[in-house]
Amino acid sequence: MAKHKIMRGDQVKVIRGNYRDMVGSVLEVYPETDRVRVEGVNMRKRHTRPSEQNPDGGIISFEGAIHISNVMLVDPASDEASRVRIRVEEDGSKQRISVKNGNPIPKPQ
Repeated sequence: MAKHKIMRGDQVKVIRGNYRDMVGSVLEVYPETDRVRVEGVNMRKRHTRPSEQNPDGGIISFEGAIHISNVMLVDPASDEASRVRIRVEEDGSKQRISVKNGNPIPKPQ
């Protein structure tokens, strides 16, 4: 299982499928199935019964997971989707680097 360069809070662009060219932030990453949930992408609906948390019941919308190969990290400096490379600094720390223009991509807060 490969380690993914995309993490929760990153801005990503969908590059394949029905939601192509949509940009959103990553809500969750599922490394065991290679899937991510992106804000506003692949919306699903679930019918729920009335409960204590939701006394009215009804239809709830939520984001479904899409495959991680269908998204690309967005470089915050240029707002373009780019592949990412990991560079190991001299002090041993790791930095994500945009392949397109060489800008460092900070980790999300």
